[in-house]
Amino acid sequence: MLLCLSPAWLTKLPVTGQPGEAALLVSKAVSFYPGGLTFLDDFVPPRQATYFLASLGPGPGWGREAAELARDLACPTGTSAELARLLEDRLLTRRLLARQGGVAVPATLAFTYKPLGLLRGGEASPGLRLVELSCKEGQEALVKEEVGAFLHCQALGDALQVAVKLSGWRWRGRQTMSLHPRVELGAVVDAVLAKLEKLEEEESVLVEGVCPPVQLPSLGSPPVGPVLAVRICTVVCCTQGDRPLLSKVVCAVGRGDRPLRHHSSLPRTLEVALAQCGLSEAAQVEALQRRIKTAAEAALAAVLVLEAGLSPEQRGGRRVRTDVLGVDFALTVTGRELVPVALELNSGLCLEACGALEGLWAAPRMGPAAGAAAPLVETMLRRSAHSLMEGKQLLLVGAGGVSKKFVWDAARHYGLKLHLVESDPNHFASQLVHTFIHFDVTEHRRDEENARLLAELVRARGLQLDGCFSYWDDCLVLTALLCQELGLPCSPPAAMRLAKQKSCTQLHLLSRRGPPWPAPSLHAVPCCPLQSQADVERAVRQVPLPGVMKLEFGAGAVGVRLVEDAPQCHEHFSRIARDLQGEADHPGIGLGWGNAMLLMEFVEGTEHDVDLVLFGGQLLAAFVSDNGPTRLPGFTETAACMPTGLAPEQEAQLVQAAFRCCLGCGLLDGVFNVELKLTSVGPRLIEINPRMGGFYLRDWILELYGVDLLLAAAMVACGLRPALPAHPRARGHLVGVMCLVSQHLQALSSSASRETLQALHDRGVLRLNVLEEALVPGEYEEPYCSVACAGSSPAEARLRLLGLCQGLGIDRPHYPVAHFLSHFK
Repeated sequence: MLLCLSPAWLTKLPVTGQPGEAALLVSKAVSFYPGGLTFLDDFVPPRQATYFLASLGPGPGWGREAAELARDLACPTGTSAELARLLEDRLLTRRLLARQGGVAVPATLAFTYKPLGLLRGGEASPGLRLVELSCKEGQEALVKEEVGAFLHCQALGDALQVAVKLSGWRWRGRQTMSLHPRVELGAVVDAVLAKLEKLEEEESVLVEGVCPPVQLPSLGSPPVGPVLAVRICTVVCCTQGDRPLLSKVVCAVGRGDRPLRHHSSLPRTLEVALAQCGLSEAAQVEALQRRIKTAAEAALAAVLVLEAGLSPEQRGGRRVRTDVLGVDFALTVTGRELVPVALELNSGLCLEACGALEGLWAAPRMGPAAGAAAPLVETMLRRSAHSLMEGKQLLLVGAGGVSKKFVWDAARHYGLKLHLVESDPNHFASQLVHTFIHFDVTEHRRDEENARLLAELVRARGLQLDGCFSYWDDCLVLTALLCQELGLPCSPPAAMRLAKQKSCTQLHLLSRRGPPWPAPSLHAVPCCPLQSQADVERAVRQVPLPGVMKLEFGAGAVGVRLVEDAPQCHEHFSRIARDLQGEADHPGIGLGWGNAMLLMEFVEGTEHDVDLVLFGGQLLAAFVSDNGPTRLPGFTETAACMPTGLAPEQEAQLVQAAFRCCLGCGLLDGVFNVELKLTSVGPRLIEINPRMGGFYLRDWILELYGVDLLLAAAMVACGLRPALPAHPRARGHLVGVMCLVSQHLQALSSSASRETLQALHDRGVLRLNVLEEALVPGEYEEPYCSVACAGSSPAEARLRLLGLCQGLGIDRPHYPVAHFLSHFK
């Protein structure tokens, strides 16, 4: 991230093929480094910006120059002068908030001179009266009549004062307000007429009710001194999926008989401000916090709806959007409730107030809460990544099934140009990509030869690739070999082979005893590869029982079973050798590699997934989720919870164990899913999946953290380092349960049909991830779908899910959902 202190450090250059748009080039800037280091750098040649956010202003100087720089950029832009003009017009925004956001605003009478087109027409808003003026002279009678009616209207409530002020971009930051007693009609009329003379087109004079300050009943002696008023400043950021998120709340406290403005009072937390006014009851404070959050986020949501209906010219460019918004509230009482009343929107003042509070000497003592700008920075990085990846040419090996349908929508959203290699000539994705290459990738014993053949096909078609990747288990080694042939970034094929073959993973890590320490061997589990009954006999003497038998190259827990003794080992080996001989017996679980098995020691403990993003051997991000108990002797997943409910130290142990195991296998670049158990003596490895986590994981991580593992994988494949939050904050909790055809066929065909579940998903009641296309029961099954509920706490999400599963018939005596969720308490 770069800070430019002068517009002279930036230049615009027209972009070829994008008429009217320009690239923004940085020749000089302040750069930031870990540890608080900053440098003033000169860039030769200049760097091209991938995101731009400027401090704008209407007057001469840098603000106006920044506005010109922000206009019609080819890169994502966080604001523009055109949007700022709209958002800082109090009349327009109050009408917008009252109509679309359902946000309380002060009772307002507006005299507007040749108003904006956006203000014309439409339904009247409660408490807002707009009087259009075609001229400014000779309006004395009209003003007196309108003001007189307004001062006696019910919308003013208990207000004792009214404020008269000018509204419009030209008056931004200028003190134009005068206060008047509500009963003094003549003074108010004179103030309005005086300000009318100053109006230009699209500007207004506002007469608004001053919200009376909160006066709490006193149980003892009456309070000494004037009644205090509270002004609440909120910062709201636009996050993943264009969803508003309240980032920070700070307050100003001052005399109730004087206007409270920015810079006129020291910022403080909401809790401190309320306590100073005599309100410290926890339930009331919590209720007010919820109302502020709802109103602030509704304000940004209404702004985004407004912007979506504007043309690029009206927004100031095709890629302009409001990414951060300040919303100022007055605190008043309506009935018996404390109510935040929205006064105005601004682009930087509230963020500045939050920064002032965070910069106080006492800030380190106020706890580890993230700064107000943290969600904004995440949005800047995310939009920058979108800009970098737009138009990238990627070769995707293996399309996957219905559970990967999200890939094609995401590719279109990010502007990726995908070229697909797939065995099925009739795969639905063949119509959704730029180039479709039909090629049999199921015979993995020929991966080296196939990689050479595919490389020749790519060159013959003249594909200019930026990267190549796969998320499909069967194609991971082939993809690494193909990247090696084409000279594209990827983890080494040897590392992919090592991670793909489960017994090799464990045995290799057992031999890695350090340095460095703690060594990967601490997390590996004793095991023995099995290719014959003689191997089984040898294994039961080497591996402590009970143990776990699984396919060497398997996926989805198909064929995984707890075995108690030698006869069970022989019996299960024979069953798998008979039932799962090749790819046709169960496509997509790695049988193209053969049906060899392994026996590994069974370790007690809770099961967890750790999804990692690595670049150049560095850990960029990690996401930990918890799994519920499985239905032994099988290991098909039953339930999951994210974020983890573990203590921070245990979570850190899992992340470091997953990271060390990946490095120990040579996995340096990519998105990886590591399954571990947390035992009484620390994390133990189940297996490494050298690709993006499957089932619901990508969707949940995107929902809770705003990080898209698919985009991260694509960026790493292109040799680009994803800029991800080092300590991401979850924006809630998700708890989910798996549905199996063998257990839920009746429910999935009636009360919990796919249509019913999809309808509930669309209404926001649950979160549905369909994993299989058809309701086909079988002995070796994978989950049909995942059903999850969100909540502000794990308990809330868990209770919602349990009630839903009981109502839909998913909770059954032989599938006790309450038991599967018991680990998440």
